[in-house]
Amino acid sequence: MPLPIPAPNRSGATQTTAIPLHWVQYGDPSRPTLLALHGGPGADHRYLLPQLLHLTTSYSLVLYDQRGSGESRATNNTPITWHDHVADLAQLCRELSIARPSLVGYSWGGMLAMLYAIAAIDNPSFPPVARMALISPAPVTKEWRAQFDESLRARGNTPAIVAERQALMASGMREQDPEGYRQRLFELGVVGYFADPTHARELTPFRVVGRVQQSTWESLGDYNLLPDLARVRVPARLVHGCDDPIPAQSSIEAGRVLGAEVTLIERCGHVPYVEQPAQLWAAFDPFLASTDAIAQ
Repeated sequence: MPLPIPAPNRSGATQTTAIPLHWVQYGDPSRPTLLALHGGPGADHRYLLPQLLHLTTSYSLVLYDQRGSGESRATNNTPITWHDHVADLAQLCRELSIARPSLVGYSWGGMLAMLYAIAAIDNPSFPPVARMALISPAPVTKEWRAQFDESLRARGNTPAIVAERQALMASGMREQDPEGYRQRLFELGVVGYFADPTHARELTPFRVVGRVQQSTWESLGDYNLLPDLARVRVPARLVHGCDDPIPAQSSIEAGRVLGAEVTLIERCGHVPYVEQPAQLWAAFDPFLASTDAIAQ
């Protein structure tokens, strides 16, 4: 079962964004701040926890629910775009007095970090990025995203997974143990992200707001971040599982244009903070320590 998530040191909501964005802070607030960006688009910050609290041994960790997701729900059905997410991130940094954000981006959050870093080059009103630690970043081109979608769909519909899903539906568990049923249904829905499907039970459950996910991806169009990403010159580190349904080449090429080291982790899918945390932190802890001075 998922591990319990402790209460944050502080929490609140932004006052100057288009909709209030719910944020939380963990760890000693006097330490340097890391700002974590969750995936989706349309998920929420809680499924990064409690594992990312490893970072609070040396840092103050801030996480927030992006527009339209978690506790930052939109009040209407206006499409949410990547431009909205980037603008929200800039305004959140201003409100929380984060002058030079150190971004820890997971999955879509990794792409959001890259999109923000690009936008900050051309918009001097955006707080500039100090550094980026990118965990399993979303595909940086539409072609690699199509490969990811196909791979994930195939993994989630193997005969074994389909059989387990059918057995669960027929088990009567939905009526006898609703909470256990929901947990097992969630696990079967995310097994395609893991090299070892048994690790799915350790991931904090989440749901994706479909319309937010759809409108955000649609706003990117026929995208390719690599040319603009080559303009970004901030310290960066990328980690990618060798068994991630996202093609590893996406992270390798992103690392190449960023001039950043890329660590590929064996026996690891899309969620290294659950499947291979020791190897993840072995890659990120030295990078963060070595860039603390220039990130101030």
